[in-house]
Amino acid sequence: MRIHEVLSVKAGAEIISIGPDASACEAVKLMSDRDIGSLVVLREGDMVGFITERNILRGMHTRGCAPTVIKVSDLMEKEPLVATPDDSVDYARDAMTKSHTSHLVVLEGSRLIGVISFHDVARACLKEASFENALLKRYIKHWPE
Repeated sequence: MRIHEVLSVKAGAEIISIGPDASACEAVKLMSDRDIGSLVVLREGDMVGFITERNILRGMHTRGCAPTVIKVSDLMEKEPLVATPDDSVDYARDAMTKSHTSHLVVLEGSRLIGVISFHDVARACLKEASFENALLKRYIKHWPE
């Protein structure tokens, strides 16, 4: 299974973004209102970073700043983990596991295609395993005597 297949069936495939000069508080509000765990950081339509709930929590702890004072640009990942639509779900799962990240930015060349979460990857893996399981059961059921 490829990442473009995960994106095609993902509910809420809209890319939610925020500007780098927004406050961490604004980022938290946007993530909370949209029930998401990450935001693409855009400046004039170009991706300049990526921020997750984890980035905000760790940044606030490390810096000891109030979320209304600190900017998204101070907490965001400037070079987030990326994949292409043609990469495999196995690649995504392994990359996310090794880097301890919960989200993956999907780029086609330099064009932003979407964002997938570890939850999206897990759901795709379960769906694929269920399909393979059904095929194997059907094959065994019709095993020649």
